[in-house]
Formats: sequence, structure tokens, C-alpha cells
Amino acid sequence: MSELPLRLLVVCPSWVGDAVMATPALRLVRSSLPGCFIGGLVRPGIDQILAGTDFFDEVHVERAAGMMGPKFVAAKVRPRRYDTALLFTNSLSTALIVRIAGIPRRFGYRKDARGPLLTHKLDLPRRKDGSREAVPAVGAYLNIARFMLRTLGSDRVPPDPADPFSVPPGVKMELAVTEAEAAAGEDVLRRSGLSVEAPLAVLVPGGNNPAKRWPEDRFAKLIEHLHREHGLTSLISGAPGESDIIERIRSATSSPTASLAELGATLGALKAILASGRCRIMVANDTGPRHIAAAFGVPVVSLFGPTDAKWTTIPTGPGPGGPGGEVVIEADPTLPAGELSNDHPERCRIERIEVERVLSAADEVLSRGVFTRMQRQP
Repeated sequence: MSELPLRLLVVCPSWVGDAVMATPALRLVRSSLPGCFIGGLVRPGIDQILAGTDFFDEVHVERAAGMMGPKFVAAKVRPRRYDTALLFTNSLSTALIVRIAGIPRRFGYRKDARGPLLTHKLDLPRRKDGSREAVPAVGAYLNIARFMLRTLGSDRVPPDPADPFSVPPGVKMELAVTEAEAAAGEDVLRRSGLSVEAPLAVLVPGGNNPAKRWPEDRFAKLIEHLHREHGLTSLISGAPGESDIIERIRSATSSPTASLAELGATLGALKAILASGRCRIMVANDTGPRHIAAAFGVPVVSLFGPTDAKWTTIPTGPGPGGPGGEVVIEADPTLPAGELSNDHPERCRIERIEVERVLSAADEVLSRGVFTRMQRQP
């Protein structure tokens, strides 16, 4: 008997890259529940990432800060009388929110001792030693969404792949740009002082974890190479707190550059710039902007140090902006396929990625188009 939700709350991931990787699951939910009122609970900033999409009928922008945070957020969503909650987050606090809000059906992964707060739960796979298996986040979000839809009687759910956490062929991430964001992106480019006709490269040298940052002097060499060999002007993206990183890179090169942080570019403006058709390539550490670029069809060269690339695999399907895809460069390409970079932090230090490997990957992307490739031995 079908018990399809009439009012569904989706609790979205808190990190930029994860929010983008959740979009295939959001599309599945939206297309499988015609007529259902779907709300999204997002933290500030993630609303910019998902702005312009049609996944939600209403978006609640809240941050559950402090001990009383879950109670305050629950009070905000309780009046909407949601009958079902789907949690793409794994935190205890978000499970508390939907429980305190009185939502009777609560779907999510059993993690952080929150199992008793969920009415329907799944386990994430683990390795023999009990540690988490590295499964693609896109696949994990799709898996929990399919579980909810099947449990509640939807007949529109595609068959499970042989590996329920894998990403089926043809799946792609999707984002949109609002008119206001498009105007903001144009304003940033105008104030940059760069030529309006210059093809662009976007570089992301920062990251929340310093161990995941490729050395600054190598980014400077990359900028010189992209300008000299391909005529590209580099936009350097980063959070406001990463302005010092960006300025050190800019001071080490004579090639034309602009700092998106200095220009006050928001996440919405970054989306618009990547969707403008002027960006030929992004080279990034393991950070959220690489997923934004891929969603708009901008080819990406991604650099991985002590974190394993399997967690954040980008689907191979092209994005709406044209040819897309990703070249993944890992610090140790000889690491056996069954092992994770996280288990070998010294062997997989990001400093072990030589500049020549990155220049070669960029040349290949810019000369032949892009493809998805894991640079690891079988």
C-alpha cells in the first residue's frame, strides 16, 4: 500500500561539494513525487548553491548553532507539518531537528549514535577493520533516496545498480544560475580589469584542511604555463580567509590574474562565472568548487593528497554547459586499488604531486577535451 509523502522535508548536506553531489538524488526525489510539497533545510551558503533549481517548493535557511540550536531550527520547520524527512546529513544534530519537529517518518543513515532518532535507517558499508568504506557520495545520496521512495511505495524508482552505492551511467549533477547571480558574475568580471574576451582558467588553491593544499609556488608555475601555452587568464578562487594564499600566488607570477576573494565574489557569482562559457578549465584541490565547475560542464583537474578521491567521485556524464569531466591526480598513483589514501598520509602527501604531472594533465584537457580518469595503477 502506497504511503507516499504529501509534505517532505529534505535535510541537505552542509558542505558545498556535497550539496552539489546530492543533486542527482534531489532530482530523483522531485521527479518521483509529483504533487508532493518538498521543503529543503539548508545552512547559509548552500541556499546560494541550489538557487535557481526546482528541487524545492520552499527553502528553510537555518544553522543549528549551539546546544539549543536543534530546538530553535525545529521550531522554524514545525509549522509546515511535514510528514516525512529525508536526511542527506549524517549528524546527530540534524536527526534531533526532525525528531523535535515532530516529523513522523525519518529516513537516514545510522551514524553518530542517532539510530534511535530515525524511523527508517540504513548502514553505510564498512571495511574489515571497521572503518568506513570509501563510497561515492553521489551514490550514497541516491541510495538513501531510493530506499525512502521504495519504502513508501513509489513506482517511479529506477532499479538498484549491482552495487547500491555506485553511480549509474548517465547520472549527472545539476545546478542553475539566477538572473541576480548572472548579473553578479558579470560585475565581478568587469571589476577584475581583465580583458572581456580573454578565455579563463579558474584555480582553487585553498581548502579547509591545509594538508589538502598543493604548494602555492606550483600554482604560480601553473598560471604561467596556462598563459604562455594556452593564452588563458587565471581567476583564483577562495574563501575570504584565503586571501593571503591567493595574494602570495599572484605575487609569484607576472601573468594576468584576478582574485575572486578580493573582488567579493559570492558562491552565486562563482556559479555564474563557471556557467558563462568563458572558463576552459578548473584546477583545484579537493574542494567544493570542483563540483560546481563539473555541474556546469567545465573540465576539472583535481589534486588529491591524503584524502581519497573515491569519496567525492564526479559522475562521468556531461553537465549542461558542454563537455565535462574530471582528471584526478593522486599523490601516489601506485597505491593499490584496495587501499585508501587516508590510510597513508605520509605516502600520499599532496606535495608529492609534481608540477609536471599537473601541467601535462592540463595540456591534455585543453587540447583533447576532457575525460574521467583515475591516475592509479590497477
